[in-house]
Amino acid sequence: MATDQAQSEGTGDTYEEFEDRVRRITNVGTAAGILQWDQEVVMPDEGTPARAQQLSTLSSINHEILTADETGALLDELEGSDLTDEQAAVVREVRRQYDRETSVPGELVEEISATTANAHPTWKEAKENDDFETFAPTLEKLVELKRDYAEHIDPDADPYEVLFAGYEPYLDLETAERVLERLRDELVPLIEAIDESDADLETDAFAGEFEDDDQEALARDVLDSLGYDWSRGRLDTAPHPFSSGTQFDARVTTRFEEDDLLGSITSTIHEFGHANYTLGLPDDGYGTPLGESRDLSVHESQSRLWENHVGRSRPFWEHFLPIARERFPGLEDVNPEEAYEAANQVYDDNLIRVEADELTYHLHIVIRFEIERDLISGDLAVEDVPEVWNDKYEEYLGVRPETDAEGCLQDIHWSHGSFGYFPTYSLGSVLAAQLYAAAEDDIGDLDDRIREGEFDDLNGWLRENVHRHGKRYTTPELIERATGEEFTADHFLAYVESKYGALYDLDDY
Repeated sequence: MATDQAQSEGTGDTYEEFEDRVRRITNVGTAAGILQWDQEVVMPDEGTPARAQQLSTLSSINHEILTADETGALLDELEGSDLTDEQAAVVREVRRQYDRETSVPGELVEEISATTANAHPTWKEAKENDDFETFAPTLEKLVELKRDYAEHIDPDADPYEVLFAGYEPYLDLETAERVLERLRDELVPLIEAIDESDADLETDAFAGEFEDDDQEALARDVLDSLGYDWSRGRLDTAPHPFSSGTQFDARVTTRFEEDDLLGSITSTIHEFGHANYTLGLPDDGYGTPLGESRDLSVHESQSRLWENHVGRSRPFWEHFLPIARERFPGLEDVNPEEAYEAANQVYDDNLIRVEADELTYHLHIVIRFEIERDLISGDLAVEDVPEVWNDKYEEYLGVRPETDAEGCLQDIHWSHGSFGYFPTYSLGSVLAAQLYAAAEDDIGDLDDRIREGEFDDLNGWLRENVHRHGKRYTTPELIERATGEEFTADHFLAYVESKYGALYDLDDY
């Protein structure tokens, strides 16, 4: 018994040393995240050269600590030892990171970090000037670097599959492809039926011009209504809205267009969903995977759940329209049904992903997925991206971009080197519907609560079943524990067919 106790104490000491190392890695990473937030939100335009070096240095430090021999030795010692379930989960997650990163030379990691830091202003300039050629050399370099990165991790695997696993390690690429194909196959006929429908939806409920300051005030009203914790967050603007941070500091950004009040509302709700997930992670897990979100598909499920299932619902507009009227008296003649219809119209001529409705949105994702997959495989040359992009938009959505700014330069992701990221958007939308259905099964009809502006029950369910677990479970395990079934597109397709069938008077839906 004394020997067993000594072994247990030895394991405890080893785990404590290991956890201290993990927390150092996390803190370096979160510090880099604050610098990236600053670069995209408030940094002066000429700050890039220094910021690129700062981020590159932090990336290098993070890589060095993670891939050090001491980290590997601690992992080897802990694996197979007597650990709690939570400790075993931390070891599992760090092992996955360690194995990937020890395969990649530090020089390559540093080069990727420096290149992406410099890529952001180059992309921004190219988009502003509608000039893909400005960005093309940078994109080509990033493609080459990420191919090299993937080859170091697994030279025998499809490089795009390796990159996808960096964002979604537990739902494989085959699952993503299967979901995207099913959405494409089943949404296209629904969208065609909508195009042929004679339904006369109110699409101009939010027409007009709206000052940025007033829109910001309304965005704050949205966040107040949903229960955003201002003591641990803030609201700013960015060209491409995003959320970042930790459970102690989860920041939201949105954007304002003078003629698009509805867009700023939905964008703010979307980013609230992300920040709300981050804020729901356990405080005592900070610094370890137990205090980190469970990868991008789950993260996107939270933003899509709040944006679409809540923010685009009829009960939400019954609740929120009176608040919006206080800021914008010009909305006095708009009723909740008209607001609901405007928030859910299906666009037949939209070119911009972030402005897409929740049906055509997935075809925007399919296009990006197919292009970046072909870029990484070498089947598509960078110089051909604008033409292929435009051809696919014409084929899948029936519209053709006239400029690169509204075409292949509209997204920031490739300037970050984020190849393999896009599929998680559709996976997240599908999971959002599955989680919302499970929440309704447990809580009861949520419409009355949303109508009254009462979101505590829904948020409490998400805290209990998703947020508080951090990375304790793999994605399939988390989904099955939360919903009682495996990951499926059934709930999403049932939701959109019912909702849009009713909106557009479709007999077959």
